[in-house]
Amino acid sequence: MPSTSELSQPTRLGGVLTIDQPTYDAIVAHAKRDHPDEACGIIAGPEGSDRAERLVEMVNAASSPTFYEFDSTDLFRLYREMDDNDEEPVVIYHSHTATEAYPSVTDIGLAGEPNAHYVLVSTREHGNNDGPVEFRSYRIVDGNVTEEEVRIVNELPATAPVTTDS
Repeated sequence: MPSTSELSQPTRLGGVLTIDQPTYDAIVAHAKRDHPDEACGIIAGPEGSDRAERLVEMVNAASSPTFYEFDSTDLFRLYREMDDNDEEPVVIYHSHTATEAYPSVTDIGLAGEPNAHYVLVSTREHGNNDGPVEFRSYRIVDGNVTEEEVRIVNELPATAPVTTDS
């Protein structure tokens, strides 16, 4: 288990999260709308694709400015739906309302999806008013935090059609 000091800094910049502009805008709007409480949600995509396609805003059951918790019934329903649609959580996001967009020790301990991108949005500077936010993405695996580049595109590229040899 990494020490607390090892958890406090990302290991290196690596990997890329690519999301489309409407999804980015929706995440930021959700974070601002829920401020001063933390907002949270999931972006689902086809299993094994790393395509952040379907944004699902979740309710913060903790209703807290310092902690988020998915409602267990809603989360169970979403995972069943993703399973039925051959999807997985590509992005798990939440906001920080008074601190930087960096995973807390609690966030790191709760990160249970090793293939997911963990996005944090800090609304500390402008709250729910107009103004920029801090938007960062991480991979969190076995307590190790790796920050990654965020690439925002107008739209996700079309997926290549699957062909089979006859």
